[in-house]
Amino acid sequence: MPTVFNFTFVPWFRSVAPYIHKFRHQTFVVGVCGEAIAAGKLPNLAQDLALIQSMGVRVVLVHGFRPQVNEQLIAKGHTPKYQNGIRITDLVALDCAQEAAGQLRYEIEAAFSQGLPNTPMAGATVRVISGNFLTARPVGILDGIDYQHSGVVRKIDTAGIIRSLDMGALVLMSPFGFSPTGEAFNLTMEEVATSVATALQADKLILVTEVAGIPSDVSRPIADDNPIDTELSLIDAERLLSSLPPANQPTDIGFYLQYCVRACKGGVERSHIIPFAIDGSILLEVYVHDGIGTMVVDEKLESLREATADDVGGILQLIEPFEKDGTLVKRSRTEIERDIGQYTVIKHDGVIFACAALYAYPEAKTGEMAALTVSPEVQSQGDGERVLKRIEQRAKLAGLESIFVLTTRTTHWFLKRGFSQVDADWLPEARKRKYNWDRKSQVLVKKIV
Repeated sequence: MPTVFNFTFVPWFRSVAPYIHKFRHQTFVVGVCGEAIAAGKLPNLAQDLALIQSMGVRVVLVHGFRPQVNEQLIAKGHTPKYQNGIRITDLVALDCAQEAAGQLRYEIEAAFSQGLPNTPMAGATVRVISGNFLTARPVGILDGIDYQHSGVVRKIDTAGIIRSLDMGALVLMSPFGFSPTGEAFNLTMEEVATSVATALQADKLILVTEVAGIPSDVSRPIADDNPIDTELSLIDAERLLSSLPPANQPTDIGFYLQYCVRACKGGVERSHIIPFAIDGSILLEVYVHDGIGTMVVDEKLESLREATADDVGGILQLIEPFEKDGTLVKRSRTEIERDIGQYTVIKHDGVIFACAALYAYPEAKTGEMAALTVSPEVQSQGDGERVLKRIEQRAKLAGLESIFVLTTRTTHWFLKRGFSQVDADWLPEARKRKYNWDRKSQVLVKKIV
């Protein structure tokens, strides 16, 4: 049993290590909808956020309280009122919001104060700091509707939040704000979390919601039939939003997506929509490559580029399993260091997930694409095609008229992408002299257009 455990735990722990290094000292703004707390998810959420913070991530937590306010309103004989997805906050609703905010703040601070032995919080010391970090202004009257004490963010005390984070604290914020005259306003969790993430230029905005993410059949087909589109470029997300009806309910497809788009356009590198219904969804989204929900990323953060000396270790780690099973020819560190300028890589969150090299034979106006490798974690997601396209572009810029590959196992993949099989005698003389006739690799050629 211990041996089996080691075989599963050790590779897993090593696989998440790059993400631990990547996210240390980064700032995450996490917005948790009130429905998650009402569903009893707070203890596990607190444990996961405490764990993330212990690995060096700076966390700002913004909680929602939509169902808690509605429950109190109904208990007092009042009907919750909304218009265009915004609560109309009269004096009774304002009083309910103040009560809900106070109660939830107490529950959240208690959850982060747990330290029972044999629990994930054992030995954890999480200092929670909250305060008047937010200045609000009224929504006002829109289309003849007076939203009364409903507000929007006017200003974020960025310096105050950063000071608290620098002290090692987790910053807790309620969707509640005050005007410079001391008037109280009820806001939405999504508005506050997005505004805070933008003001801090956070590395991530993570919205923990009642929805699973953006359905792939709505956004775009995905090769692996995942019902959720795990990654959307900012351009694709904006295009999708423009095609959807106005999102007024949290369960509407575009409701959380609109805040992700706003955050990315405001300078937040990545924004996420993940479900609270799946236990550990924050950990799965942050420390597993494919994640569990939908991530919106600014396409300017393109990870496809030419390799540098810093990428040698990552390339070796990527290709090693394929060398062991005979898919690739063995390459030494010295060879890769010598030829690093020939390589193209796809790097995501500090980890190389795909690579290929181009070796030119100018006298024959052709070039060999070698060591094309895609991590099993991301196969069928288009990374192979992206690397191939970049290699074709590099070959064209070098004045080559074709590229060729030698393969023993992936012939059909190349044939589907415009390659044609030729005899090994077709190879340039310099490459033919190095051809391994025992390996019997098939030669496939593609013309550059």
